[in-house]
Amino acid sequence: MAAAADWSQFRGPNAAGVSNDGDLPTEFSPARNVVWKTALPRGASSPVLAGDRIYLTGAEGSRLIAFCLDRQSGRILWRREIAASRAEVLHKLNDPASGTPVTDGRNVYVFFGNFGMASYGEDGNERWRLPLGPFTNLHGMGASPVLAGGAVIMNCDQDVGSFLLAVDASSGKVRWKTDRSEVTHGYSTPVVHGDELIVPGAYQMIAYSLKTGEKTWWVRGLTWQPKSAPVIGGGMVFFNGWAPGGDPGRQYDLPPWEQVLQERDANRDGKIAQSELPKEWQPTGSWGAVDLDDDGLLNAREWSFFRARRAARNNLMAIRLGGRGDVTGTHVAWRFSKALPDVPCPLLYRGVLYLVRTGGIATTLDPATGEVHKQERLQGALDGYYSSPIGADGKVYMASEAGKVVVLTAAADWRVLAINDLEEPIYATPAVEAGRLYIRTQGALYCFGK
Repeated sequence: MAAAADWSQFRGPNAAGVSNDGDLPTEFSPARNVVWKTALPRGASSPVLAGDRIYLTGAEGSRLIAFCLDRQSGRILWRREIAASRAEVLHKLNDPASGTPVTDGRNVYVFFGNFGMASYGEDGNERWRLPLGPFTNLHGMGASPVLAGGAVIMNCDQDVGSFLLAVDASSGKVRWKTDRSEVTHGYSTPVVHGDELIVPGAYQMIAYSLKTGEKTWWVRGLTWQPKSAPVIGGGMVFFNGWAPGGDPGRQYDLPPWEQVLQERDANRDGKIAQSELPKEWQPTGSWGAVDLDDDGLLNAREWSFFRARRAARNNLMAIRLGGRGDVTGTHVAWRFSKALPDVPCPLLYRGVLYLVRTGGIATTLDPATGEVHKQERLQGALDGYYSSPIGADGKVYMASEAGKVVVLTAAADWRVLAINDLEEPIYATPAVEAGRLYIRTQGALYCFGK
């Protein structure tokens, strides 16, 4: 099995993005503090570490690729390919290899939206494969698999037919599959808390029994298109959700379905066309984002989600753990709604909560109260941000889409130590272990060290 120190999944142990390792470089570039660099094909997945191996995924045309690299040299030890079974519809910022692998230290488990799941042994031998989909996700799939209780957990949120899946890690057989039809498309990777899985989704966060997949508790009030992963600390779970139209003051109270049919269904076909809606009711974004079955009309289910979407609010939530049932009114400790990230996860490191938003806006908050410590722009890196921040060696690393890696002091009143230009776009989240920093750019994987 992977050692506790191994960075074995997206954002490391339980997606926290935190490492206890030290002696990491503050300044680096393609020509400075490079231990090695390995060219790779397209892929937005992040590297994961186990023993002397690195695993990640990529794509070349219709070929979906799992890679294993040697950690000391960066040499590719093996690559295994699966032919895509379909062409997944993707947002321009999404990628056929966006899901980060997960490893138990010997085997690796991968997910591709246009195929499904597969597992490989440490020598690259295929152990099993499990085709899934096709999916009805507006922008393509984006969540990553996690390991818990001897099972590979995969969150498959989509517009029609969302589900949470537990697959036996040894055999590839489905242990349980739980319906999540109460949520539409999303991109969040689950986290584990004891014997529960915590899974954000559209409009609500739901916890499930790891053993059976049954719901245990839930919180309402999330935004309509969640992308980040939650983090756990101090008896609370923190989750950031942002989507277009969800900022304060953008909400609109739409009437219930029966009233809409009576007042707006001009041709009395029992559905609602876009032309039958007044201007102020129109969706923020494309009609396809609310027409979930893509028939050009809204039915009762689609209207209920559209109504919830127009009322949804972007927010960072702090939720006390330990509840049962609907805990919205009892366990939400605080909410925060200013300058929220779109994709990057929050980071809880050394008693401070960190956020980074497109435009280079960095925020620190008190995790107990939600009070803002500091909020400033990262001058010199006012870019898009899709990689999630990580904390290690008393520093916080934030990588921008333009390839700038900002290094901050880990403090409520942070300051910028360095801005490092890797000269290529970055969408993957860095990995850390044993004095080494691993960063994937659009065309390569770097290993940096002092």
